[in-house]
This record gives sequence, structure tokens and C-alpha cells, in this order.
Amino acid sequence: MKINANVLDRQYFMHQKEYEDKVLDVLRSGYYILGNEVKEFEKEFASYIGSKYCVGLANGLDALWISIKLLGIKEGDEVLVQSNTYIATVMGITMNNATPIFIEPNEFHNMDDSNIESYITPNTKAILVTHLYGQATKMDKILEVCEKYNLKLIEDCAQSHGSMYNKQMTGSIGYVGCFSFYPSKNLGCFGDGGAIVTNDEQFAEKVKTYRNYGSQKRYYNETIGTNSRLDELQAALLRVKLKHINELTQEREQLAQRLLNEVKNPLIELPKVDQDCTHVWHLFVIQTDLRETFMDYLSKHEIQSLIHYPIPPHLQEAYSDLGYKVGDFPVSERLAERVLTIPLYNGMTKEEMDYLIQTINQFKG
Repeated sequence: MKINANVLDRQYFMHQKEYEDKVLDVLRSGYYILGNEVKEFEKEFASYIGSKYCVGLANGLDALWISIKLLGIKEGDEVLVQSNTYIATVMGITMNNATPIFIEPNEFHNMDDSNIESYITPNTKAILVTHLYGQATKMDKILEVCEKYNLKLIEDCAQSHGSMYNKQMTGSIGYVGCFSFYPSKNLGCFGDGGAIVTNDEQFAEKVKTYRNYGSQKRYYNETIGTNSRLDELQAALLRVKLKHINELTQEREQLAQRLLNEVKNPLIELPKVDQDCTHVWHLFVIQTDLRETFMDYLSKHEIQSLIHYPIPPHLQEAYSDLGYKVGDFPVSERLAERVLTIPLYNGMTKEEMDYLIQTINQFKG
């Protein structure tokens, strides 16, 4: 049996007629940029997250760097960010010429808040939290530090659509939440897409203006903006999927629970869920000291696996100018050597799950 790391078309086939009818509606409307579908999706997604405003953008990276830019964060400013996140999170900072200050992760792969206050300097302007792999970050201490030092809290929710801390949705906890709708995300579209959510009406309006060449009225430009618009077709398809997000999340939770309950191999360390945090299982990430051997073993059994992520941002060639070296962030570096993502996706069959669990349990190293 062959099992891919992800199979995206199964979500499409679950609600095929709804998607196809919606596409035809948009095509026949003759309106393809910043129309009714975008407006309605923004309302519906803001309501789902529990925020007052949502602004659709072209992708998740745009949500990050535009938010940071419009918060006035610039060269000489510092932003605290976890050291094991995907590089796009860090790019949101450095694209504004600001400086990332890396914080090691805890045992749940999210930001370790135990010593976070010691990283604050007069140049610190924000804390950028990533709810990694789909698990919400514990936020109390981080919120406390932000309030104490008057810092903006930015949430990177690219992997956490629907996850909650203390029954509050990720994205609605900080000043701004940044989302990606890349096709593999739990709420993924059929191309690129992104959004920011916020409770600040003025900030939302600034983003709306900035995303459209700095213009609210055609050919009248208030500022030098950019072109970052969620298009009508993707917004329409996201509206269909958003109606089914709870059932999709529940299915992933059930699949993850099977893995947590039935994978029993001392060579494999299973993920853990923090107290008062929910996990929507965007990725199911295990750890093992025998990663290369285990990957080869899975491959021989036609099971695809991926590494999220093999090189932490501080050691990427792109950030060599920051001057970091091996050993500077040992927790992230150790995770980069041990983490492995095994298949978990909507539409995964019982037979596929049975085979995956059986194969993992039979691994001898």
C-alpha cells in the first residue's frame, strides 16, 4: 500500500459539487478582484476566529510582513520569535529590516515563555508567536510581558486554523493574527491566499488600503502600498471549505488520536499537547534518534514522510549575515535532527491508517 505525505484532492471530492457550483458562480459573475466573495469571506472568517475584522491578502507571508510594516516596526527594532519556526515567520521581520531575536521552543514545539522577559530590550517592539504544527501556544505569560512592556503581540496562525488556548481561537488573542490559506493548510484554498484578523478597525482599514496599491478609491493613492489581494475565486472556494471546517478538524483529531493511542514503539517519540491548548493536527510530528533509518524504512514500505524543518532559520544560508553558528540554539538544532512528519490528512482511509500504524510499530531500527 502506498501512502503519500498528503493527498489534497480528497477534500475536494468530499464536497465536489459545492466547489464546482461556486466556481461557476464566480466565473459567470464577471467580477474577479475584491468583489462580494472576498467581502463575505472576510466577514465569515472574522466571525469564525472571533475577531471583529478580517482582510484577505495574497498569501501568508504577505500577512506577516504587511502587519509588521503597518505596526511601524522598522530597522533597529527587535521582534521576539521562536527559533524553530518556518523561515517565512522570520522573513516577515527581516523584510522590514527589523531584527529577529530568537527564543527556543518548549517540549510542545511552541515558544518557551519561561525566561522570555530576559530577552526584552529598549528596542523590542513586538512578540511574534507561531502556533506550530497546529497546536495553540500557551499565551498567559506572553500576554503579561506584552502588556508590561507595551509590546504588540502578533500571532502566526499559518498552521493553526481552529486551534484554541483557553477556549479562545488562535488569531484572536493578540493584536493581529496572520493566516495562510496555502492548499495544504487545514483551511486551504486551491492556490495561494492569506489574511490578517484584528479587533482594531483603523488597523484593518490601513491593511485594506495598503494591499491595493495604497488606494481605497481607484487611481487615488493615499500611500505607497503593494498588490496583495485575495482573489474572488479563492475567497469563494474558502467560503465553501469554511462551512465544513469543524468536520474537517474533527476528522483530523480522530486520526491523530488513533496514532497517539495505537503507535507503540520505544524508538518513536509521539507529540504531546499542552494544558488548556487544542491541537488541530496540521502536521503530526514525531521524534526519533534514528530518523534517516526510519525514513528509509518507511520509504521501503511506500510511506512518504517529510521533515518540518531540517534547518532552523538561524542556520539558513539566507540569514548568515545574522552571525549565528551551530550551538547557539541547541533545542531547535536538536529538533531539526529528530523531527519527522508522518502522514495525516483529511480523507485518509481506515486501511491506510491501519497500515501506517502497523508499519511504525514493526520498526526495529
